[in-house]
Amino acid sequence: MRSLALENIGPIRSADLQFGDLTVLVGPQASGKSIALQWVKLLQDLGAIQDLLHVHGIDYDKDPYKFFEVYFGEGMASIWRSKSSVRVDDRGVDIERLIKRKQKVRPERVFLIPAQRVMALANGWPRPFTDYAPRDPYSVRAYSDALRRLMDREFDDGGPLFPRLNRLKSDYRDLLKASVFSEFELKVDQEFIQKRLVLSKRGATLPYMVWSAGQRELVPLLLGLYWLMPSAKISMRRSLEWAVIEELEMGLHPHAISTILLLVLELLTRGYKVCLSTHSPQVLELVWALEALRKAKAKGGDLLDVLGAPHTQSLRTMADRALRKKSKVYFFEGGKRVTDITDLALGSDSPMHPIWGGLLDFSERANTAVARATTSFENS
Repeated sequence: MRSLALENIGPIRSADLQFGDLTVLVGPQASGKSIALQWVKLLQDLGAIQDLLHVHGIDYDKDPYKFFEVYFGEGMASIWRSKSSVRVDDRGVDIERLIKRKQKVRPERVFLIPAQRVMALANGWPRPFTDYAPRDPYSVRAYSDALRRLMDREFDDGGPLFPRLNRLKSDYRDLLKASVFSEFELKVDQEFIQKRLVLSKRGATLPYMVWSAGQRELVPLLLGLYWLMPSAKISMRRSLEWAVIEELEMGLHPHAISTILLLVLELLTRGYKVCLSTHSPQVLELVWALEALRKAKAKGGDLLDVLGAPHTQSLRTMADRALRKKSKVYFFEGGKRVTDITDLALGSDSPMHPIWGGLLDFSERANTAVARATTSFENS
């Protein structure tokens, strides 16, 4: 999939997305960013989605509207209307016809980490697909089930989940320890009949419900990154080609966000196409810096400086490779045409979204107000 065009789907009036190696969607809540990312998954993995629903006894009776209700979530069937349309690589897609027929089951190409990922851990353990209501969003249910399978198949040796020598490079582990975990280890508590994830420090354990908000948000995201990066030596997981992450910044301190953004760059250099939705100026500023540094033929060290990361050989090599990747940024504004704002610079005087989709308007207003007040005081 090189491009995706959506017309009259939910709050999206018209969106023509040309994907880069890294594609970022910005805009206010309920403007269609999540819907667009779920279409990326749907259009590439429909057969696998239909198969998983069938395995768990979910029958939408070959009705596209019932399917949309099951896939996007309860109440979401109305996003598809008589004038709705989808195009992939400039070719129309008869999605209603495809949904009515059982598609060939192929290995999944897209791994989607949803914004509601914290729901995947009930009392500190990944929930199975069937633990949710039938009309809960498919993305949440499938993600939760993937984490459950990850725990059952790859983390049954009793060792800590974090830090873990065969997952993530030591540079990333050190940064996550400093910004999120401190002296705690992430472990599986085996003392109870029901397994649970706990934070452990010198024999004391903290259950999921007393973790910080940032730790509760980070752990299911970290497990998703473990899924995408099976080890430091294996670049990609089986057939997966796309990593889609919604609102990676939720609950995290800016230092932790910078570390996660380093891991996003790692995904790029491993060969994944990465799509993000965000409400964070920090994410957007990284994309701006990436494009500016790439055009200036900068070195990886310059990119590491943007993220406040150490100049180790491993990170410099990764950053050098990341600077060869291309980015795209789109501004979603509910009910209006989605706008490509990739080339807008910080402080641009362009009349079209000079504050990058609303993410920088508070800083803009604060700077203007302070400058005006200071000037008035100095002139009085």
